[in-house]
Order: sequence, then structure tokens, then C-alpha cells
Amino acid sequence: MTEQARAIDEMNPDGVPRKVLFVAGAGRSGTSTLAGIVSRLGMHVPLPEVPPDDSNPRGFSEPQWVVDVHDEWLSEALVQVSDSRPQAWFETGKICSREPARIRVSEWLEPHFGEHPELVIKDPRLSWFLGLWRVAAIRTGATPVFATMLRPPAEVVGSKQKYYANKLGSAHLAASWVNMLLHTERATRPAQGDGGRVFVRYEDLLTDWVKTTTALGHALDLQTIIHTRSDQIREVHRFIDPHLRRVTSTLDDLALPKRLHELTAETWEQLNDLADEGGDNARAHATFDQLREAYVELYEEAEAISRSTAEHARLQARRRALAEGRAETRTLADRVPHDVRAAIPPSVRRGVRKALGRERDEQ
Repeated sequence: MTEQARAIDEMNPDGVPRKVLFVAGAGRSGTSTLAGIVSRLGMHVPLPEVPPDDSNPRGFSEPQWVVDVHDEWLSEALVQVSDSRPQAWFETGKICSREPARIRVSEWLEPHFGEHPELVIKDPRLSWFLGLWRVAAIRTGATPVFATMLRPPAEVVGSKQKYYANKLGSAHLAASWVNMLLHTERATRPAQGDGGRVFVRYEDLLTDWVKTTTALGHALDLQTIIHTRSDQIREVHRFIDPHLRRVTSTLDDLALPKRLHELTAETWEQLNDLADEGGDNARAHATFDQLREAYVELYEEAEAISRSTAEHARLQARRRALAEGRAETRTLADRVPHDVRAAIPPSVRRGVRKALGRERDEQ
């Protein structure tokens, strides 16, 4: 570990090195549960936090600022939170490479180390911008470490459909899960300045959170977790709900297209191996590279075949927009008294109709 990564604050008399734990993974995969556990064990979630809601009554354990800035960037890049397009990573990658964005994030991170030397940053949108956050953390003298949550894809899809009223269908949600997890695996591979990564099964966390979280703390050298207090452990016991796994389903329940079903199953199997001791190795990385290539090939094939569907949707949207625009302009015109309109020279009226796109309508 570099001297920079061991920056010590005056508010940190024990000299605990600065670290940022980035909790990544697909939404509804248990990221809130893990972030909630480590924050109750003493790690700091920068305030203010996103408030609880019906989909997550025990809270999200994610900073509001992080969610807001990610929403801003995703909107700019025209990327959805659950986006199945491989191209989406290129679009968010352009934002990650911007120096002003890196400065903005590092300047936001810096003062939070005054609260605690070990921070936890979690947001389902996080994976899209992990490269940016890695750079920003290192610039503040902190070591970035990563924990990716693993939950069976069918359960993730089912949970999203249940709590988010998702209307895009199981195939889209399964494809977006594959896209998200394959690129999250690639983005969290060891890089200069990192302090390691772990993969955590949601089932393991619910079955024995003490064992699972202790192993995470030692693997990532998180002093707050390693030296937690008994009262904090009791608080986590009260936090963990044995019924948190409310959605249980299998891939067969999703009725996915055959090749997508096979690729989703293979991705899940390989991710499970990463959570085992010794499973995160060069051979596994090569397998994931092949899976990413297979997914890109599958998506490009599906995209090429479905061009007519995409074009039809575009034309429908354009028709709706034109219809709404005509309705609005007619409503405005109707507000002008007839005698006033009659006094306007015909050439001017024609020019106005042409500008409003109504010339064809009135022929």
C-alpha cells in the first residue's frame, strides 16, 4: 500500500488507512443488505441517505448525492439503470474519462473522511461509473475495495417485476443482468492502487452474515469490520430479516429465449465460482472475457434482426409527438379571435402554418 493511500486525518487518531468500499451489483441483489450491515458495524455511509420506501422499508444505505449524480450522468448518456446494451458501457465510459467529473467526485469524497476513515458507497447505478470512482478515491489518498453481490438472476428479475412494476419483460431484465454482471466483473479486476475485491452470495449473507461479513473484512483489510464491537453485532442481528428473500424463482419460470437462457445460466454458474476461495483467478477471468464476447454477439444479432421493431417504435413515438404538437398549436390558435386572424395577410398565415408544420393538414 502506498503512503498516499495511508493518509491519516486528525479525526483518526488510531491511524486507520482511508478506504472506500464500493458495493456493486444489480439492483435487488442484496446490495442494500450488505451496505446496511457494514454501516451498522461502523463504516460510514455519507449523509444524507436515500430514505426508505415500500420496496425497501429497512433503508437503502446509499448516499443521496451519489444517486443524484448518477441519475444526472445516466440521463446525459441516454443509459437506463438496467440497460441491456453493451454499447451503454461505452457511453458511460466517456463520462468516466472526464477530468471535471473526477474532480467533482473526489472533492465530494474528501470531507466525508472527516467523519470516518472507512466509507461505504452503494448504488445500483454504481457499476456504470466504477472507473471514475476508483480514480477519485485514489486521489483522496484512499484505497478502493470492491464487493459485488450475487443473487440468482431469476430472483433479481422477479424482485424487479414485483417492486418496480417493470413492463419491459423478463428477457430484457435477464439480459440487463448479464450485461451488468459481466461488465462489473471486468471493471473490478485488480488495478494499480486497489485493495482487492470479493464476491458475496446473497444467500450466504442471509444464512450466516457474521461468517460472511467477517471473511469480507479480512479479505479487504477493513479495520472497522475486523474490530467491530459486540453492541454493533447485536444491532445487525436486529437489522437482518430472515424473510428478506421474498422472491424465489428459477430461470425456467422466466421463459427466456434459448440462447439467452443458456448464457444467463452459464454467467451465474461462473459468478458463483468467484465467491469460492481461490475461484477468482486468471482462468476465470478468461472465461468471463469469452462470456462477454458471447453476450455482445447475441445482442448484436438480436438487434440486427429487430431493426423493424425499433423503427416502428420510433415512428410511433414521432406520430404521438406530432399529434400532441398539433393539438397544442390548434388550441393556441383557437384562442385568437376570428376577426384578428382574418386581419392577418394570407402570406403571413401561410408562413405561420408552415412553421408549425400544419400546412399539409389544411390543404
